[in-house]
Amino acid sequence: MKIVCALRDHRFLPRTDTLNVVLYDQRPSGKFGSAGAAIRQRVRRRKLQPVPRAWDFLSIALSVVTADLAGHRAKSPDGWTREFELQIAVGDQKFWHAHAKELQELLGFLTTDRWRIKFIGGGFQPAPPKDVILPKEDSVVLISGGLDSFIGAIDLAAAGHKPFAVSQSVRGDNDKQDEFVSLIGEGLSHLRLNHNVVVPHAEAMPSQRARSIAFLAYGVLVATSLARYKAGEEVSLYICENGFISINPPLTGMRLGSLSTRTCHPVFLALLQRLLAAAGLRVRLVNPYQFKTKGEMLRDCADQALALSHAHRTTSCGRYKRYAYTHCGRCLPCLIRRASFAKWGNADKTVYKFKSLSKNDKEHARYDDVRAASMAIATAKDAGLDAWLGATLSPPIIDQKDKLRSVAGRALDELAEFLKIQRVK
Repeated sequence: MKIVCALRDHRFLPRTDTLNVVLYDQRPSGKFGSAGAAIRQRVRRRKLQPVPRAWDFLSIALSVVTADLAGHRAKSPDGWTREFELQIAVGDQKFWHAHAKELQELLGFLTTDRWRIKFIGGGFQPAPPKDVILPKEDSVVLISGGLDSFIGAIDLAAAGHKPFAVSQSVRGDNDKQDEFVSLIGEGLSHLRLNHNVVVPHAEAMPSQRARSIAFLAYGVLVATSLARYKAGEEVSLYICENGFISINPPLTGMRLGSLSTRTCHPVFLALLQRLLAAAGLRVRLVNPYQFKTKGEMLRDCADQALALSHAHRTTSCGRYKRYAYTHCGRCLPCLIRRASFAKWGNADKTVYKFKSLSKNDKEHARYDDVRAASMAIATAKDAGLDAWLGATLSPPIIDQKDKLRSVAGRALDELAEFLKIQRVK
């Protein structure tokens, strides 16, 4: 699939084999796509001044999310792997051209697709706003409305940090994001952005494996706006995700991995860190919970009262929107969430559509994710944890593999205990 992503004044060629996408503006017609239409106004209203290559990285991220939503996996030869030819307008064409191979490798790992990327000039490089504000926060934390990011922000504030919270707009979670940041510490500064991707003939049920790269790009954008960064210091960008979800191991040999994003995978974060360093962007990517299970995160949360009051209101479900903004209770993220509450030892007041899983039918105990979790537990028990993990931890770029192996084993134990409570065999 061929896609050109540039500003509205770019001379787009009307070709039937190419999707033209307008960045940071509305599309001129239904034949075009668009992305990030409201972002520049939101950033300007906050009087922030991100550095030019941070804007370039955001333009790349928006282009990738657009491609992910426009590309139909069912039309690919194997029903999954897509091929993209992407042209992206950036400010520093020479730099990004020199690092196109690293970017293609990073995206290939993230989405399991094949990417060919070329860069053109004329990218978005806004003039600085009048009366620029340099926020005094010492770091940036991504707040999704999920349980892990909620705990992460609580722990950072309790440790004496003053993070700037950045969110991605998600229908059903926006109000909770605002409320959560107001509860943490003395209230956190908060910026919420939306990729607002619109494409003609979008896939009905897209995988959206690339969606969180835009979330990370928002974090980089804000990180380079802080007074600390402007003073020449490094800024930490906290991406809080439990270790089991971050390594995303396939539960069975028939699954390539969960359909969730790989944005917190240690391979992806290491590749992205290299790219940011090459770009001279002094932003350090940190997942403080790489070696903790979700249950351990809850157990060790620095403010237990706040966790007890609001943990059940966070969102984990992979099908949350499908069930009218209610947790399904049976997808893998829900299973891990429910197991974490059991590990924590406090009542889970979350509303689940499928609360009991003990019934032996395809809606409950034999539902695909529930069966896959049971099979993973059995395989690890019978053949050993390493046999179940397979090649999950094999990439040489991964550090501290013993700790990752250990967190995977403990997470499986949490799942096993929860399924035992649910009387799932």
